[in-house]
Amino acid sequence: MCADTPQTPDYKNTLNLPKTDFPMRAGLPKREPAWLERWAKIGVYDRLRENNEGREPFTLHDGPPYANGHLHIGHALNKTIKDMIVRSHQMMGYDARYVPGWDCHGLPIEWKIEEQYRKKGKNKDAVPVIEFRQECRAFADEWVDIQREEFKRLGITGNWANPYLTMDYHAEAVIAGEFQKFLMNGTLYQGSKPVMWSPVEKTALAEAEVEYHDKESFTIWVKFKVAEPADHKLAGAYVVIWTTTPWTMPSNKAVVYGEDIAYGLYEVTGTPEESWVKVGDKYVLADNLAADVMKRARLEEDQYTRVADVPVADLEGIGLTHPLAGAEGSNGEWDDIRDFRAADFVTDTEGTGFVHCAPSHGMEEFELYRDLGMLKQVITYNVMDDGSFRADLPFFGGKYILNRKGGEGDANKTVIDKLVEVGGLMARGKIKHSYPHSWRSKAPIIYRNTPQWFAAVDKELGDGLDTYGKTIRERALTSIDQLVKWTPQTGRNRLYSMIEARPDWVLSRQRAWGVPLTCFTKKGALPTDDDFLLRNDEVNARIVAAFDEKGADVWYEDGFKAQVLDGIVDPDAYDQVFDVLDVWFDSGSTHAFVLRDREDGTEDGIADVYMEGTDQHRGWFHSSLLEACGTLGRAPYRNVVTHGFTLDEKGMKMSKSLGNTIVPEKVVQQYGADILRLWVAQTDYTADQRIGPEILKGTADSYRRLRNTMRYMLGSLGDFTEDQRVDPADMPELEQWVLHRLAELDHKVRSGYAAFDFQGVFSAVFTFATVDLSAFYFDVRKDALYCDGDTLNARAARTVLDILFHRLTTWLAPILVFTMEEVWLERFPGEDSSVHLVDIPETPADWLNEPLAAKWAAIRQARRVVTSALEIQRTDKVIGASLEAAPVVHLRDPEVLEALKSVNFADICITSDVVLTGDPAPAEAFRMPEIDGISVVFEKAEGEKCQRCWKILPDVGTHAHAGVCGRCDSALS
Repeated sequence: MCADTPQTPDYKNTLNLPKTDFPMRAGLPKREPAWLERWAKIGVYDRLRENNEGREPFTLHDGPPYANGHLHIGHALNKTIKDMIVRSHQMMGYDARYVPGWDCHGLPIEWKIEEQYRKKGKNKDAVPVIEFRQECRAFADEWVDIQREEFKRLGITGNWANPYLTMDYHAEAVIAGEFQKFLMNGTLYQGSKPVMWSPVEKTALAEAEVEYHDKESFTIWVKFKVAEPADHKLAGAYVVIWTTTPWTMPSNKAVVYGEDIAYGLYEVTGTPEESWVKVGDKYVLADNLAADVMKRARLEEDQYTRVADVPVADLEGIGLTHPLAGAEGSNGEWDDIRDFRAADFVTDTEGTGFVHCAPSHGMEEFELYRDLGMLKQVITYNVMDDGSFRADLPFFGGKYILNRKGGEGDANKTVIDKLVEVGGLMARGKIKHSYPHSWRSKAPIIYRNTPQWFAAVDKELGDGLDTYGKTIRERALTSIDQLVKWTPQTGRNRLYSMIEARPDWVLSRQRAWGVPLTCFTKKGALPTDDDFLLRNDEVNARIVAAFDEKGADVWYEDGFKAQVLDGIVDPDAYDQVFDVLDVWFDSGSTHAFVLRDREDGTEDGIADVYMEGTDQHRGWFHSSLLEACGTLGRAPYRNVVTHGFTLDEKGMKMSKSLGNTIVPEKVVQQYGADILRLWVAQTDYTADQRIGPEILKGTADSYRRLRNTMRYMLGSLGDFTEDQRVDPADMPELEQWVLHRLAELDHKVRSGYAAFDFQGVFSAVFTFATVDLSAFYFDVRKDALYCDGDTLNARAARTVLDILFHRLTTWLAPILVFTMEEVWLERFPGEDSSVHLVDIPETPADWLNEPLAAKWAAIRQARRVVTSALEIQRTDKVIGASLEAAPVVHLRDPEVLEALKSVNFADICITSDVVLTGDPAPAEAFRMPEIDGISVVFEKAEGEKCQRCWKILPDVGTHAHAGVCGRCDSALS
């Protein structure tokens, strides 16, 4: 270049390019703790409670996790959903309260202390009960502090300074008081029936404390000889039963058959050497199962024959002998004739067509003989609380059903061996089947008849709370159908069917750490006697007052019985009950000491929302419903929201043995809590959801795209002032279209948050931010924002960006709590500033403009055809950028043609010029098959390239400022 050649000035510094210190890289793991400290310092949660005048209360009642270990991914999902519910409702104008809580009593914590004892060789039974309970309390207290910090690290808001704990003295007093309501309304009773029993943990279990795993069990086919009447045509034949619990055979009291089953008499005609059957043996079997039974006895088809029908009428009045009857050394234990009758639970789908009955260990058998009034004759007490047979039981005394670690004990083998010895077995084998296990010890459970305390769900209460029914069951079912909204609706069906079919509630546990059943029984009275239970309001009040002052440990202090009974009744006339309450009763009572008793509770003691995992239909949702229906007369909640389980990326259940667990702490350390929260928002939590490294990478990518959108807005609003604001009525159509979209989205966001649909909210906002804004509106308007001077287009665009900023930050704040705070503070720094102290702005309804939206839908469709046509030219390297083009657009529809002519379509397509025509398109024009009536012919733009805005225009170089177009010359002037 010659020295005297004039140079075009560098106009870069004259452009209004985005300026912001907001970093592109988030650095969330390192930066999030500082925001947590800031929120604690300015007291965000407390300030929201102080500024709640005129707001409608909204309360999410927290289902308490156990305080016994670090958080897992299910905890993170659960608490994050709760946090989104609370924050979104707060920002929609409610006084949204959240009191976090912990379940501190019960087997999970007691088991941990026992594990510590076992490691030290220490005997729990040798430790004073109050000392043991204090160790449980200290253990729970330590984990409450640990979990509280882990929850706070996830950005969960709430009253962390004053949570609720079921082991707080007042909570224990209220739990006792709620139990006393069952005592006083007559629903409490002591009964003896088979309950799910953990021999390892030595306690009854609730259904919610049981999980099902595959277990290999012994199976035996046992022979009961027909003994009575002696002249019966079946006398001497055997009725065969099949069972997977050989250990119940010593407790057998009967055999039952089905009235609608076809039976036959089968005679053995030949036997292999290893079989336990003999030629001439006759067996009564269900015809549908006979072949299978004979095969189990190792008989071929030609080794037995069916010799007669056995009508059900022939079975009536028969008496059977137990296979151990008369065995040497049995001391007559099994010599009584076994009852034999019909029962409606017998089928011919598996087994033999007959069922052996040990009513002490099976609920169907128990109910059969209860209804017959024969329990006294058939109940046994052969199995002790540790799963061993009573010491004086012939042959089997002291044998264990399970060993101390929950594995197979010696009882089953001993029983089988004895049956073989006395000739009582026809066959034996093993089966793998789904079997109930304790969810805490992971050991199998048994059904065992023990005296327990129950709440009757079908007894009329007579407490005056009859609006929704007279019994607990009626009130619960009415609440489910009339008072509660279910998300998803399938939750209603699940809980309704459970309540509809459930038995009475087993309230008692044979443990030490919990709230005791605060009642007394009269010495010498029977459970059926009217005066068996002491029902006295003054006694109850003394107990509650003592618990409130000193906690439930006082129940175990020497002299406490006399302290509360003196002056009212004779303490020596009553026994004190030392069973503890089912921990589900504790958590089911939380509505009373959280919602009813606290200042941040609710006026009517009813929560707006309970939100937990789907397993809580048989857990907390269930127990809370039963408890409240017994004491309040209705459900303690208006909404029940349910989430599914968290699986790995392949849809498999997470387990440490598989190595596929995702630990929240690790995710937070690698990505930050906001990425974990975003994963929650992007998933359909109402079903089972998946998480893993690849899924989290995809979540992080979505986050980056959204972060860049926010960063662009911040950069473009750096110099925005109020005097630049443009009234919506004066804005160009493009800006009015954005406002229309905002009005649409505002409704979707609010209705989505109200319906707890975070996936729907985030999907709508994310699509808007990336498709409508980043890929369209920002792309179109950056030319005006960068290159215009003080024009309407530029001022209107900045006004819209300001409006967008306030809505996007508040819409997304309940989800991305840290990032939206960072974005907010970038614009509005200040010691007390926080996005979490503001509400979602109200959006004027008149921003909605459906005709304008329809017009711009057509404009965007035409733009899509143009940009697709230009992309081909760019790929073929005919042009480097769209500003080098001036395409000719052929439009068949006159209305669309007029719509495009009414706007600056070249700016919308980011081309230097565009020609719009209604003429027919030439054959070589670019078309898109899915968009009819729009065709594009590529043409290059004519003129020179403006050195400031890069448009190619004919007037470049003809203005005062060198190398620029007229628009840029005006801006420079």
